[in-house]
Amino acid sequence: MAQGPILIFDKSTLQALNPDQANWMDNFFMSNITPLFYIETLADLEKEVKAGKTPEQVVGEIAYKTPDMQAHPNLYHLTLIWGELIGNAEIELKGFPAIGGGKPVMYQGAKAIIYEQSPEAEALNRWKHGEFLEIERGIAVKWRHEVESLDLKAMSASFKGIHQAAGRPTKLEDIKALADSIVDGPDQEKVLRMGLAFTISDEGSVSQIVARWVSFGRPKIRNYAPYLTHVLTVDLFFCLGMAASQIGSDRKSNVVDIAYLYYLPFCMVFTSRDDLHVRSAPLFLRDDQTFIHGDALKADLKRLDEYYDALPEKTKKESIYSFAAYPPNDDSFLVTQLWNKHMRPPEGYVQKPMKYEAKTIYVPPAGSDPKEIMKALDDFQANAVPLDPNTPVSMDEAAVVQFSKSILRTKGKWTRIPEKDEQ
Repeated sequence: MAQGPILIFDKSTLQALNPDQANWMDNFFMSNITPLFYIETLADLEKEVKAGKTPEQVVGEIAYKTPDMQAHPNLYHLTLIWGELIGNAEIELKGFPAIGGGKPVMYQGAKAIIYEQSPEAEALNRWKHGEFLEIERGIAVKWRHEVESLDLKAMSASFKGIHQAAGRPTKLEDIKALADSIVDGPDQEKVLRMGLAFTISDEGSVSQIVARWVSFGRPKIRNYAPYLTHVLTVDLFFCLGMAASQIGSDRKSNVVDIAYLYYLPFCMVFTSRDDLHVRSAPLFLRDDQTFIHGDALKADLKRLDEYYDALPEKTKKESIYSFAAYPPNDDSFLVTQLWNKHMRPPEGYVQKPMKYEAKTIYVPPAGSDPKEIMKALDDFQANAVPLDPNTPVSMDEAAVVQFSKSILRTKGKWTRIPEKDEQ
């Protein structure tokens, strides 16, 4: 498995790719699939579709191209905020997916985590074959109705006064700075309650959360709840941007587009073809993150497909992991540049066994014989000892992290798992 930089993409980027290009995206990136992507995809069931295709066909095509080999669904942002505010979870904003449902185990004297296939991934697998549950159709209808019922013009009007008092900034950079200044304002309880107004609707829960914050000595919200701070800043930026007429208040889909920014702390690379993302996302990225226009990524994946298509037919019939464990050692490829920036691969692309403290757990390096990989996985499954479900095991601490997945043997014209080794 290639692994690679952690990528968040939106539906506009995936739709622009053909299956061969989608194969290489899955091969060279570890995708963090946001809840919004599932919702957007499912919502296409309720759209009128052009070119003679049914909504089921459109959703099935998207599901087919969606990364499955190296994809992980991120937890819903409201779930993360709730855990952060009631003290159940410390949300790490370090570029890694926030994944739920892991089962802690011990293996060869070290802690490890097992993740079963998520309900979202199971749904995508069904959608590939045009299979949709009635509950999913109901969710699609409900979601579209909720979006249509939003009054963005009223939201914009409610922030006109703040925008005017700040000197009517028009540049998005200045609007982002205004949002930051509001979050860092002197009345931090007001800031906390503002954040809760955007995210937590239950009044009893709001009182509980505020009381807990008071018990900690009323710390700065930015330090006390960094993920809530990020989401609140995105929401303020959106509302102020509409008040400044820099973000349209007549396009309801902007609500979904801006919400992708909630998940930026959980990736290394964000790619999109959406204009709002192109203008806004870079303002919320850390220095160690990268925004890539979806068209640029598509062009590079097309080059990669041509590069590997020039290999001998005998080689191409093998698993792509046997000849494309890493991108080409050529900086003219955008994917290679992203690997060099975010992965820092060792010279010569030689992967060493993973070491944790004084223990070494053998992990077959990228490009290994699939049989060797399956042997290591079988040994892990047979000998991993379950721990108490409440035992905390972080990703950094885990010596092995196993994910159960349902993956396609081929994607486009490429073989991902040799038929003789498929299980």
